[in-house]
Amino acid sequence: MKKVVQSIRRIGLVANSDRPNAARLVRRVVGLLDAYHLIVRCDPPTAEFLDGTVAVAESIAHLARESDLLLVFGGDGTMLRVAREVAGLPVLVLGINAGNLGFLTSVPSDRLSEALKKISQGAFTIDERALIEAHLECGANRSTQSALNDFVIGRGLTSRLIELEVSVNDELLTRYRCDGLIASSPTGSTAYSLAAGGAIVSPDAEVLILTPICPHTLSIRPLVVNLNAVLKVKLVSSRLIATFAADGQQQLDLSQGDVVTIRRSARSVRLLRLEGTNFFGTLREKFGWSGSNV
Repeated sequence: MKKVVQSIRRIGLVANSDRPNAARLVRRVVGLLDAYHLIVRCDPPTAEFLDGTVAVAESIAHLARESDLLLVFGGDGTMLRVAREVAGLPVLVLGINAGNLGFLTSVPSDRLSEALKKISQGAFTIDERALIEAHLECGANRSTQSALNDFVIGRGLTSRLIELEVSVNDELLTRYRCDGLIASSPTGSTAYSLAAGGAIVSPDAEVLILTPICPHTLSIRPLVVNLNAVLKVKLVSSRLIATFAADGQQQLDLSQGDVVTIRRSARSVRLLRLEGTNFFGTLREKFGWSGSNV
């Protein structure tokens, strides 16, 4: 992370229209931004909330190139979608929580005014969050997916366990018999990996977390490797179709012999973090951690 010295002059707005309060929050922030004399644009779906009062960019990617900062209204799912679209661009991204429990949407809706004031004063830092990348070899088909949080290989609709052969840097690790396997970035450690029993990892840690889902061996535990390691996961099971998902949103089918190679992506996303906030404070707030009184 690093302290920011440049000013923010161009703001882009992206909202999840499925969130009931997104329209109200977007209209409110447009009113608040008037006082700062900033250039404000939005993507086409968000423009439907604003009745022509804000200029519209062609797409989120175009909006990101025309903005110093994107304000994203929604939950963590919305942030994940936007992060994949703008990864590698210099734009900063700040999530406004219009959902429930969120680690990427760091600003509660009732602190909008305070957040904009800090941004105008340059009272923020940048958190560079690495994406992870998966190269899929499915028969003769080849494709590549990116994720900010995680990749999940699961058993799909079948009730049977799947068998996955996993290697790290071309060295065999093990064969998992399980419901699935999560490969998580540090950012994604508080998502599905945590729900499956994985460790909470500080987002600035240079690691990749492997978390099996309901393994059929009691000795199997989550594993942490270097973020620059190369993981290969081969579906060994026959007579069933497994699924592959990137950030829970991009889903593909896997068959016996298909291989997924997972590594650190060359791209990252730049998240804006307001002064006075940090990862550990977020943990205390989201999980209700209070400790004991002495």
